[in-house]
Amino acid sequence: MSKSTFNVAVIGAGAIGLNHIESFQKHPAAKVVALAEVSPERGREAADKFNVPELVTDYKLLLAREDIDVVSIALPNYLHAPVGLEALRAGKNVMIDKPIATNAADAADLVAESIKQGTLLMVGQNQRMTPQVQTAKQLITRGDLGEVYHAKTTLMRRSGIPRIGSWFTQTKFAGGGSVYDIGVHALDRALFLMGEFEAASVSGQTFAKFGPRGLGDGSWGKGEVDPSKPFDVDDLAIALIKLKSGRTVLLEASWAGFLEDTDATQVFGTEAGLRINPLQILHNTEAGFKIEPIELLPPLVDPNRMGHFIDVLLGKAEAFVKPSESLALQRILDAIYESSNTGKEVRLD
Repeated sequence: MSKSTFNVAVIGAGAIGLNHIESFQKHPAAKVVALAEVSPERGREAADKFNVPELVTDYKLLLAREDIDVVSIALPNYLHAPVGLEALRAGKNVMIDKPIATNAADAADLVAESIKQGTLLMVGQNQRMTPQVQTAKQLITRGDLGEVYHAKTTLMRRSGIPRIGSWFTQTKFAGGGSVYDIGVHALDRALFLMGEFEAASVSGQTFAKFGPRGLGDGSWGKGEVDPSKPFDVDDLAIALIKLKSGRTVLLEASWAGFLEDTDATQVFGTEAGLRINPLQILHNTEAGFKIEPIELLPPLVDPNRMGHFIDVLLGKAEAFVKPSESLALQRILDAIYESSNTGKEVRLD
């Protein structure tokens, strides 16, 4: 685009919406000019905190404004696709927080519409944006690990359910539980490092052992809580993903359990291994096998996903999160649930 500044409208003033506003405001070429939030109280609190000049309860009013260039969607998962599609059809560049949708069909519609409109669509996969992951990607790309053939990726919380009784713990609003909330981060990080997103097959199993008993509650989010609402999502999931190349990824995601909090990805290569959180290389040296820290390399792109989004619009960077990757990731998420429900491996075309 030939513009030097971009007007941003954020839809949703929950916990992630506040992060969207703050992150955009860190970029000098982004101006958050409007906020849409159905709760007037929550909206006013956010608008005042970040000095957002306009607050509305109906997001459609913002889509109709020609002066708004970017729409950033920070809503419950089930609204990502329909609101995102409306924004794209209105000619807006769209940032959607993960997951892109609650099913692959809706995700495909978003990707197709962004191509049709010629606008930027990006999913906020912030885990791949971190300096650690960007450094790891550079080491893998230059061949430090040799042939990469497997990855294990884990995001496990002992007590991290995002407020039992909120939209996060209801399938009709969230689409899924730990898989959609944090598993998507761990999986995206691993697939990005592997450099491959297309899966040949998926075997998965989900569990709900703590949330239904009212255990494992966390503090994330600002959504309303209704104790009478059912907990009908997963609080732990595992999956084995076989990629089309024949390589594999093992995923573990947990909201609750008798376990230690873990946020890590390990990549297996023929010449060395690599681990994130902490960032280390596992290899043989003249002194024998060693596990050593890795010094950070200059990042490939701005680690702030919103700042990177603006850099792409400015022509300063190529999109670090491509819609095709987010669509392929959503297909894997769908397959994890299908495999768990059927007890069978799911083959993907």
